Amino acid sequence: MIGILTGLVACFIDIVVENLAGLKYRVVKDNIDKFTEKGGLSFSLLLWATLNASVVMVGSVIVAFIEPVAAGSGIPQIKCYLNGVKIPHVVRLKTLVIKVCGVILSVVGGLAVGKEGPMIHSGAVIAAGISQGRSTSLKRDFKIFEYFRRDTEKRDFVSAGAAAGVSAAFGAPVGGVLFSLEEGASFWNQFLTWRIFFASMISTFTLNSVLSVYHGNAWDLSSPGLINFGRFDNEKMGYTIQEIPIFIFMGVVGGILGALFNALNYWLTMFRIRYIHRPCLQVVEAMLVAAVTAAVGFVMIYCSRDCQPIQGSSVAYPLQLFCADGEYNSMATAFFNTPEKSVVNLFHDPPGSYNPMTLGMFTLMYFFLACWTYGLTVSAGVFIPSLLIGAAWGRLFGISLSYLTKGSIWADPGKYALMGAAAQLGGIVRMTLSLTVIMMEATGNVTYGFPIMLVLMTAKIVGDYFVEGLYDMHIQLQSVPFLHWEAPVTSHSLTAREVMSTPVTCLRRIERVGTVVDILSDTSSNHNGFPVVESNPDATQVAGLRGLILRSQLIVLLKHKVFVERANLNLVQRRLKLKDFRDAYPRFPPIQSIHVSQDERECMIDLSEFMNPSPYTVPQEASLPRVFKLFRALGLRHLVVVDNRNEVVGMVTRKDLARYRLGKEGLEELSLAQT
Repeated sequence: MIGILTGLVACFIDIVVENLAGLKYRVVKDNIDKFTEKGGLSFSLLLWATLNASVVMVGSVIVAFIEPVAAGSGIPQIKCYLNGVKIPHVVRLKTLVIKVCGVILSVVGGLAVGKEGPMIHSGAVIAAGISQGRSTSLKRDFKIFEYFRRDTEKRDFVSAGAAAGVSAAFGAPVGGVLFSLEEGASFWNQFLTWRIFFASMISTFTLNSVLSVYHGNAWDLSSPGLINFGRFDNEKMGYTIQEIPIFIFMGVVGGILGALFNALNYWLTMFRIRYIHRPCLQVVEAMLVAAVTAAVGFVMIYCSRDCQPIQGSSVAYPLQLFCADGEYNSMATAFFNTPEKSVVNLFHDPPGSYNPMTLGMFTLMYFFLACWTYGLTVSAGVFIPSLLIGAAWGRLFGISLSYLTKGSIWADPGKYALMGAAAQLGGIVRMTLSLTVIMMEATGNVTYGFPIMLVLMTAKIVGDYFVEGLYDMHIQLQSVPFLHWEAPVTSHSLTAREVMSTPVTCLRRIERVGTVVDILSDTSSNHNGFPVVESNPDATQVAGLRGLILRSQLIVLLKHKVFVERANLNLVQRRLKLKDFRDAYPRFPPIQSIHVSQDERECMIDLSEFMNPSPYTVPQEASLPRVFKLFRALGLRHLVVVDNRNEVVGMVTRKDLARYRLGKEGLEELSLAQT
């Protein structure tokens, strides 16, 4: 079901974008053709910029004012969610609707964006909704899949949805599984692998079937993904052993350019956080970028004199402008196509289709436009713009190499466009394993697997030397307590005592209801996990640890009034079923909404039946790397620190670990993440 729905959403996005973008390109092209003969091309520029700004304005308004979490590609948010961080609204139905509408309007509005990245977020939302069997946005409970209403199952479903999104975007089911493993899922098992792979296969098959019917090739199944890189012929576009160092050099270039892209975007994002934080200003900025993108495209087309014959070309909207009859402006092919089609053109157009000056100008301008665009309050991805930038400079590199080697047959520009695309994308997002397989599946050629892997690894190594990857950088900018696989290399001398939070709010095994209510109502210590201890009748100090209970469990107990009048009674409490907790998940009511009378505050509640009697603990002398590995590998949210008498001395949460890693003392004040 995840695969089918994700594939259908991808089909809807692709069909709507194709038709709306085609309509816009025809209107602008006809207007330019008209005023080229009569004069007054400034009106054509105004029309193009106005169309772009108007469409993008709608896409930005719905994101900024209705669901801000739908901005961007959504990949950083999904990575954080799968890492164990609770991101508000990230997997709601409303987020999906805004995401789909927003990405359509962003692409049609001519921004330097792609629709493939948001498909990962869309698939994750679909999977999360299916796992719950209900919609909190629609306030409907379908009474199905109730067993999966818990955090662990929901995150497994979201992993499958993210993989299905990759599969639908690139026609790469294996790449989708590896993406979920490499970039998403924090916890993995063998049973999860085949379920995710099955969802990915169904997703790409659904999209392939529907789009093939839409394009009139019902039995060919010729549309495996939203972007199809086309087939690379081994006989014409193979590679030789002497090209391996050239590919590695391209990886170095991609890593440097990717690091520059990320550094510029970091400074720009910091500026936005400080000065463009109001929704109305965010909408104005998005409109400005859309208008500037149209203006830059128009000026570059106007100044370009790169004319190519129309006959035999695959250009959908050939713009003649100042070219002779039977010719078109090749610069216009980059701006009068969706970014996906422009990438395919750079891969497969025959040699001589582009002037080196055209490719150089396009690479330079599109690089800065894409950098400016990423981070706007619109739904958009960075995958395709990165591929387009890399394909442009990669093709330019291939043309230059052909000149230097006097037209050697192995220096095919399309092959180097592919390597440049991989290098640029790898230098920006720093993916290796999954991206190698994604590009192999998208090209349908395993021959290029080794050089693509070399290019991506080189780009990652070079890029990591300067700055972090784009997704990790934005996660850090949002102050999300994201935990990487390994502890910091300088942390071996630290112990749990130095990073734990103290003092710890503990509850007794048999606790007074009023005490529980007061603790949950205390906004100064918004804890979500409480150690349960048993008072020592022979001493004033607290006895050893007995268990751990969550805030959500206490809320359900108070809501159902599971308590008795006196502690010395037989504690015949109302029996709760697991269904009572699942029905309250994931939106547990706030403590303020639960009424507890003054008489009820004096009642007692026995926590022993509901607490976790064997929580994970570490001694206070445990090293930080050990604490980190336990926390990360087991998917913990709370780790109790005890002394040699098993008494609670502290609590470690992901914010404690993230605070040390980032070196920020104020990280516990995060508004986005909740432990």
